[in-house]
Amino acid sequence: MRTYLASTLCLFTACSGSNLDPGSGNDPGGGTSTLVVDGNVHASPRIANAASAADFDTEFSVRASLNGLEVTTGTVQVTSASGTIGLVFQPDGGQKGRWTAVAPGYDEVYILDVVSGADEVTGVRVDGPDIHAFTDPLAGATVDSTLPLPIAWSCGDTADVATIRAEQVDNLAIADTGTFMLPSNALKSEADKPKENTVRLVRTNRVTPAGAVGISELSVGVENELDLIAQPAP
Repeated sequence: MRTYLASTLCLFTACSGSNLDPGSGNDPGGGTSTLVVDGNVHASPRIANAASAADFDTEFSVRASLNGLEVTTGTVQVTSASGTIGLVFQPDGGQKGRWTAVAPGYDEVYILDVVSGADEVTGVRVDGPDIHAFTDPLAGATVDSTLPLPIAWSCGDTADVATIRAEQVDNLAIADTGTFMLPSNALKSEADKPKENTVRLVRTNRVTPAGAVGISELSVGVENELDLIAQPAP
C-alpha cells in the first residue's frame, strides 16, 4: 500500500517564487560533485484522460550513492508549489535502495535536494511537461485494431522525451508533435466480442545535475491514458 506523505507548509517565499512556476525553466543546481543521483518524478492519472492537476498522483523515487555505496542517511527532499516533501529510504521491497514518497496532484516544476553529511546535490530544478489530453480518437471510441490508428493530443509545450504504450506496444519512443500513427494490431482484439484497451502517453523532461557525478539525472514526467474499444476481429 502506498503511503501519502504530507507536504510541509510553505515558508516565506520558498513556495511562491517564480522558480516554482511552470515555465520557470530548468536549473542544474550545485553540489560537492561526490554523489551519483538518479531521480524520477512521475505523475499518473486517477481517471482516464485527466485534464486537471488535481486528478493526478505524483510518485518520487531517488537513488543516491557515494563511492559505489547506497546513501541511506541524510535528507532527500523535493520542493514544488505545494510544499516540500521528505523522501524515505526503502531498505526492502520493490523500491529497495531508493528514497520514495507519493503526493496528490501534479505541480510540473520540482526541485531536488540531497544532503548526506558533507556530500550534497542541491537546487536541481526540472520544469516538467504540461498536462496533455487526448483529442483523437474520443474516449471510449470503438476502433478497428487491424488498421493503423491516428492518435492526437493537445499540450502547450514540447517535452524532451515522449513514449507511447498500448496493449501490444511497450514504451515506444516517439516525437512529441501532438500526433502519432499507432501501428496496426497495437491493440488487443477478440474474435467474438469487443475488447477494452488503454493507450498511455508519457511526456518527460530531464536535467543533468551540475553538482553530481557519473550518469546522474533528474526527470519529471506526466502520463495520461485513453480508453478505447477494439471491435471484434478474426
